[in-house]
Amino acid sequence: MNFSNITWLDDKGHIKPPIFLYLILIFLARGWCVFAASLTQFNDRTGLVRLFYPDKIDFLMALGAGVGAVIIYALVIAERKRAPQFARPLFNKIKYGLWLLLAVDAIILNQRLMHDDFLFRVSFALDALFIFWSCIYLLKSKRLNYYFNDWQQETNYQQAESLKEQTQEPTQEPTSALDTDNDKQLLEQAVDDHHIKHYNRPRNSSELTQPLAQSSSQQSSQPLTANIESTDEKTDSK
Repeated sequence: MNFSNITWLDDKGHIKPPIFLYLILIFLARGWCVFAASLTQFNDRTGLVRLFYPDKIDFLMALGAGVGAVIIYALVIAERKRAPQFARPLFNKIKYGLWLLLAVDAIILNQRLMHDDFLFRVSFALDALFIFWSCIYLLKSKRLNYYFNDWQQETNYQQAESLKEQTQEPTQEPTSALDTDNDKQLLEQAVDDHHIKHYNRPRNSSELTQPLAQSSSQQSSQPLTANIESTDEKTDSK
């Protein structure tokens, strides 16, 4: 048996988010990551942005596309806390959001290639490779699919428990002691009929005395009547 899937669960029994999901979110929100890193540069804050995004339009498009990744990351944090409950329907749609963000990022990559006249760059190649592997991961990952379907509403568990308790309760209860006595008598009578039919005797030994006494009385009465009839014949002959 394979118990490797146990590592997917946390202490509460919920499926943990995969590490590759965090990597996809970082990749999609890399414009915001570059922006946050540029804030730490007090001398030249725009220098780091120009290093990754020479064109200002590309940087703004990356920020716009990264908003969706930030929202998805907030939904992942909400899933870890299992609150608030109104975020649960949005969390179940994360997979579609990731597909949309990857498509938008591919369009942005195409725009950047057009601006550079389709010249080869290592950054462009890495972006295209990561988008490709991200699409394969969304299609093939079982853990990711289980993770998206793991968060359920707490009221669903309460309804299931209540339905389970209702099915375990008896459907009918005896209304009075007379009903129980009648049921017992009918049951005993049915068992006795079964024993008489198959074994030619009743179930209780006390009931054996009545037919035995009747048979013995019949047998004892037969020789007496025979003796009386024989004496009467003798007297008539004389």
